[in-house]
Amino acid sequence: MTHTLHRRGDRASLSQDYIVFTMSAKGLNEEGSAERMKQFLRILLRHHPVNYGDMVTGNCHVKSGEEILQNIQSTSIVHGVFTDEQDVVEILKELKEADLGMSVVVTGVHDETEKSCRESDLAKHTVENSLGIFGQHKKLPADEVLQLTTMCGHGMVPANLVERVIVQIKRGKKTVREGAVELTRPCHCGIYNPKRAEQLLRRLVPLVTLDA
Repeated sequence: MTHTLHRRGDRASLSQDYIVFTMSAKGLNEEGSAERMKQFLRILLRHHPVNYGDMVTGNCHVKSGEEILQNIQSTSIVHGVFTDEQDVVEILKELKEADLGMSVVVTGVHDETEKSCRESDLAKHTVENSLGIFGQHKKLPADEVLQLTTMCGHGMVPANLVERVIVQIKRGKKTVREGAVELTRPCHCGIYNPKRAEQLLRRLVPLVTLDA
């Protein structure tokens, strides 16, 4: 799975951004996986996710937690977003104890996710890395905008939405927190980090000058 890999930013920002998710493998452990994924989500919910969701139903800033939980299916992909590495360590310890028989993916800065595995006494199976963007970079939005758009790996948070939210914040029509939540909602899977978005907006908004 690569949809969580393309987040951009400096280490300080990305060190407060972890995604933990699971899915079944069709034809291998799909049977009965819906109930196991519900148990997976219940474990995540004990550890302060700033966002969570299922690609079947949506994220917790659009749907209720109960609706997400009850609608999990064998074809679901269940995600949680966290800002504290220690929460990830505790989640991995609980998942190891639960032994759900499901593949679990943790996305974050590599040496920090490596440390989380060591502290939870787990050995990683596979490592995937993003190789960045190839092509005509000059056609891309500014890097500060890309840091906000790339938190949705399916491109559901476009640059023009980020720009609109910035204008609304500058004009006092939205708070920074409200703007961050607006950017979070379109990311159906629930991998967008609203806390990080809030921090990035606080850094970006003062740099923008509105036309008279």
